[in-house]
Amino acid sequence: MTEQGKDQNWTEVISPKNNLFDIRLREVWRYRDLLFLFVKRDIAAQYKQTILGPLWFVIQPVFTTIVFFLLFSKLAGIPTDGVPQPIFYMCSISAWNYFSMCFISTSTTFTANAGIFGKVYFPRLVMPLSIIVSNILKFGIQLLLLFAIILYYVFTGGYSFHIGANTLLFPFIIIIMAAMGLGFGIIISSLTTKYRDLSILITFGVQLLMYITPVAYSLGFVVQKHPQYQTLIQLNPLSSLIEAFRYSVLGVGYINYGWLAYSCICAVVALFAGILVFNKVERSFMDTV
Repeated sequence: MTEQGKDQNWTEVISPKNNLFDIRLREVWRYRDLLFLFVKRDIAAQYKQTILGPLWFVIQPVFTTIVFFLLFSKLAGIPTDGVPQPIFYMCSISAWNYFSMCFISTSTTFTANAGIFGKVYFPRLVMPLSIIVSNILKFGIQLLLLFAIILYYVFTGGYSFHIGANTLLFPFIIIIMAAMGLGFGIIISSLTTKYRDLSILITFGVQLLMYITPVAYSLGFVVQKHPQYQTLIQLNPLSSLIEAFRYSVLGVGYINYGWLAYSCICAVVALFAGILVFNKVERSFMDTV
């Protein structure tokens, strides 16, 4: 080092990562201000040039609820565990939308942000984490809509709502869903740097996944009417999470803590594997993206 270099006080020293497990979470924490700037950018830019703007956060689940009500309740006659259909569907859709938005948005982290990654240094993990946080805010808007519908039915005498021990599961379920969306999302993001077909596959694959997840129906309905498909649906780690989410909010549902533990393990494994793969790919993705 030169004499001039010795006299300078560097505020940031960028060094190569030594191994696959060199995750540097402390460095991610130091860049938390940047994370919140990305969150602000995502929310402001998504509907910036639209007429209705943030109202799309409300319109989308409302129209989906109406379609579910007409198809699955009126035409198919699928029961909703004694809960008014709009409440049942809105609760399920809110939970599903949160996972799907986290998963789809983080699955394009490298390809969608290659321009930023190629110009300035910051911990790359900040980007998918900011997506998770921004989706929590959007999820909160849909929850407010859900509670507005619940209050309407409570005041009109069509539903009896109460808060009990089941509510304690709510933050836990949200964290697990976020971890699963982030884990699988960044795994796909790492693979799409070489295999762009995956981004197309994910778009309609998530839509198909919804039909083998108890979103428009309850797991209890499957157990009673189609028990031969029960294990297949429960092997989907999202099934227990959606059921547990409905149970935590509405106090109804077919909850099995063994399968819920299975979902938690899947989320933890996906998150750990995703961070490791992400950590490996970020070193050289600019050569292939």
